[in-house]
Amino acid sequence: MPNYSITVDLSDHRLYLIDGDLVVKSYPVGIGKLATQTPHGEFIIVNKQNNPGGPYGAFWLGLSEPHYGIHGTNAPWSIGKSVSQGCIRMYNQDVLELAGMVGVGTPVKIRP
Repeated sequence: MPNYSITVDLSDHRLYLIDGDLVVKSYPVGIGKLATQTPHGEFIIVNKQNNPGGPYGAFWLGLSEPHYGIHGTNAPWSIGKSVSQGCIRMYNQDVLELAGMVGVGTPVKIRP
């Protein structure tokens, strides 16, 4: 059984799915803009929601930092850029794949 964790590297706009010490997957992400930066630190996934609607795309993975999450997007052009209100945006197909592999309680580390 995998021991997954997630690391988001804000400096290179990437999310890494890690099993133990091994990077299993790497995804491009959009992150917070200067005025609404993505928080950094250690969090956990506290909830999951399919098709949350609006700008959240195909899936929402809520973080233990209230009002922040990893989610899909209805603005795929924003991936790889610093344009969000602080959440971590992924392509819809990527967030669906990720959501199928991680559960509530998965550790998420966000580093500058």
